[in-house]
Amino acid sequence: MSRRPTFEARWLWAVAVVAGAVALGTTVAAADTEPAAPCCFANDRIQGVCKVVPRDDETCRTILDYLNNPMSSGKSYCENTSVRGGWVEVSCTTGKPVEPPDTEPPAPEPESASR
Repeated sequence: MSRRPTFEARWLWAVAVVAGAVALGTTVAAADTEPAAPCCFANDRIQGVCKVVPRDDETCRTILDYLNNPMSSGKSYCENTSVRGGWVEVSCTTGKPVEPPDTEPPAPEPESASR
């Protein structure tokens, strides 16, 4: 005669299987994502370049908006600076300002009317 597992034993087994599947899925998803490229920022009131690696749903733009918002608080970007406003995004390699991707290049100068 075989023993049938109790309801509790079957329930615990089901929970263990689901937990294992979730853990495996999380590990695979984490392995597939590459770390985000760092964003670099500069401010005339701060020496050097601040480098931030975006997390979760952050982008370079949202971090820049945070740094330039005088009412923002709660994040520890740029060595937990309290400097708000005057931040620009710069190249992490050259330290020179970068154009935001949605910025159009300047229009060419019109030719002079007098010839």
